[in-house]
Amino acid sequence: MSLFEQEAPRPLADRLRPGTLTEVVGQDHLLAPDAPLGRMLAQRQLASMILWGPPGCGKTTIARLLATASDLEFVPLSAVFSGVAELRKVFEAARERRAMGRGTLLFMDEIHRFNRAQQDGFLPYVEDGTVTLVGATTENPSFELNAALLSRAQVLVLRRLDAAALENLLARAEGDLNQALPLTADGRAALIAMADGDGRFLLNLIESVLRAAPDAPLDAAGVAGALQKRAPVYDKNKEEHYNLISALHKSLRGSDTDAGLYWLNRMLAGGEDPRYILRRLTRFAVEDIGLADPQAVGQAIACWQTYERLGSPEGDLAVAQLVIYLATAPKSNAAYRAHKAAARAARDTGSLMPPKHILNAPTKLMDTLGYGRDYRYDHDAEDGFSGQNYFPDDMPRARFYDPVERGFEREVRKRLAYWDKLRAARAGDDSPPGEPPADAT
Repeated sequence: MSLFEQEAPRPLADRLRPGTLTEVVGQDHLLAPDAPLGRMLAQRQLASMILWGPPGCGKTTIARLLATASDLEFVPLSAVFSGVAELRKVFEAARERRAMGRGTLLFMDEIHRFNRAQQDGFLPYVEDGTVTLVGATTENPSFELNAALLSRAQVLVLRRLDAAALENLLARAEGDLNQALPLTADGRAALIAMADGDGRFLLNLIESVLRAAPDAPLDAAGVAGALQKRAPVYDKNKEEHYNLISALHKSLRGSDTDAGLYWLNRMLAGGEDPRYILRRLTRFAVEDIGLADPQAVGQAIACWQTYERLGSPEGDLAVAQLVIYLATAPKSNAAYRAHKAAARAARDTGSLMPPKHILNAPTKLMDTLGYGRDYRYDHDAEDGFSGQNYFPDDMPRARFYDPVERGFEREVRKRLAYWDKLRAARAGDDSPPGEPPADAT
């Protein structure tokens, strides 16, 4: 670094960048002596790896410090700005360096932005040890990276920085600045909450507080007014989208109304289309509530129509009301399980014909073949129930639907038990069948 560079002002995030791995906050599950990276360094056997974590959790810093601790040349690249030609130069330089007895740690930021063919380009150089690859990504590697690359690199998950880690960073910043930040206790808590687990963003917020130069310490309201809140980490097309809708669905299944409202509003705050949420809630009504509360799907459709008429933000209240209704409704997936079981049976039994007695006989030939013979018209039978078999002759009777003892399905269960009893009692009944009217089918 030149004299002029040393004198140039440096951002707080750069000045506080850790100089050793022990200074990294919030990632002890990876860096402690008995943790994966701690064991690798102790054994001096650094493997290729993918660092997966949210923005501002220390991926780049950890990669640089791993190179220093392992005495490897640190070569940083970004998939946003680099292509195959630049990678070839890096691999060639790494080969020459290796011939001189020095290894290379290639840090590839945003590695998920490389396409599948580009990712395959790493394989031979990782496999023969030309480079130790450390890739960084904010996206789920299972979806974004080749299986071949994942088989050669260990995936390590970095955590968003919790309040304790962010408080540690804040205290370090005050030490570097040699002054306490002009914040009240609740203002300090608000600043940490505003960072939303991103250490780099917290340090930028600290600089913003100093630039604001308030006349008095800022409380929570003052912090909110003086600073720009970090947008929630949410990508409507990627993993976070599916994580939050899954959290909403499972909260409702667990009848946790408050958690359901929280995840709903996390999605709305992230810019999710309420129509997508309503589609999922309608599915929930039939999958997880079903006939335990037959009104649930009607409520879902009514809410959907209400939202279409009102739009946001007024219509958001209708979505919240639906979340409350679904969370507090009795739950049953009996219809869902019955549908799946019947689908399996239909697939497994092939093309079995219905029993002839429930087939119509519109032609003389079909009548001669026995179509419709011995059919019992249920309305003419005692209790309006004939007890005849409606499954194929070569298929044993199956029970697909087993309602639960909750909500309306408790009544349905009683009805099924009643019909089971009548069916058993009439299994050997050979009395003449009732004749159906001409228009019966």
